[in-house]
Amino acid sequence: MTGQVRTVDGRVAGRRGQATRQKLLDCLGEMLSSSPYRDVKVIDVARKAGTSPATFYQYFPDVEGAVLELAEEMAKEGAGLTELVSGRSWVGKAAWQTSEELVDGFLDFWRRHDAILRVVDLGAAEGDKRFYKIRMKILNSVTNSLTDAVKELQAKGKVDKEVSAAAMAGSLVAMLASVAGHQKGFTTWGVKQAELKPNLALLVHLGITGKKPVR
Repeated sequence: MTGQVRTVDGRVAGRRGQATRQKLLDCLGEMLSSSPYRDVKVIDVARKAGTSPATFYQYFPDVEGAVLELAEEMAKEGAGLTELVSGRSWVGKAAWQTSEELVDGFLDFWRRHDAILRVVDLGAAEGDKRFYKIRMKILNSVTNSLTDAVKELQAKGKVDKEVSAAAMAGSLVAMLASVAGHQKGFTTWGVKQAELKPNLALLVHLGITGKKPVR
């Protein structure tokens, strides 16, 4: 962890306190993977971390507050997804590689953070602005980079100027997020990961370039 970590009452936590706080967050993350968000209780998180509810309340006001901390940490990592797009080529064979790597990165990120992303999606869907902002923080960086990519291709005459760059980019990112969050469901339709990835990459490539990929 970087920077100062403070307790609920504003005191700066020492190294031992920071380790305890992180252990509570780690245990909460594990519990969210196997239990519905609203079934998770402070006493259960504290017990799993080998400490007491009183200690939990030193660092978090409640379970929701701790979940938001986990979500913020995840969002910081999610902002790095833009590196899969920013400054990358969308011409020729390189465009296909960019499409594939974007799809791989999205699916991998969602798999690794599936539990907390489900909570974020639930909170956002229920109108909680805190969760909505976190969700948009993850998606905005990629959307903005894809928007810039479409505009750059339009400036070079490679994409029709009637295409709305922002609408196209937003639609593709929303599609990626939806599919990434439904990966387990695809198996019930008989769709394998090996089939899902190239088809998603094809849709991304067609959306950004307007052309079939050169492989």
